[in-house]
Amino acid sequence: MTPESFAALLVLQDQGAISGKRRKEVFAELLAKGGDPDAIVDARGLRQVSEVGASEQVVDARSPDTPTRWRGYRAGKKQLLAFFTGQVMKAMKGKGNPAMVTSSSEEARR
Repeated sequence: MTPESFAALLVLQDQGAISGKRRKEVFAELLAKGGDPDAIVDARGLRQVSEVGASEQVVDARSPDTPTRWRGYRAGKKQLLAFFTGQVMKAMKGKGNPAMVTSSSEEARR
């Protein structure tokens, strides 16, 4: 691994293109094989979805599945937000930006 590829990997995480968990995966591959971090991310399908609209669509689509839980959340059970975030991340196959998904979940239910 070169200093340039390591720096590029850190930039990908700082820009929100990959999560910290995915950064570790790419780092391991860079150590083992070298290469371009951006190319590794694309080849392995690790790029994180950071568009608010994408996560909002999933939140809206998943909302009818759990009406009782949404009512509980609105009634003050804020710990349910983690459940909703997990459901959206599952639907997005782990490619959603967790902070963005959480924000979208909060906004969708206000």
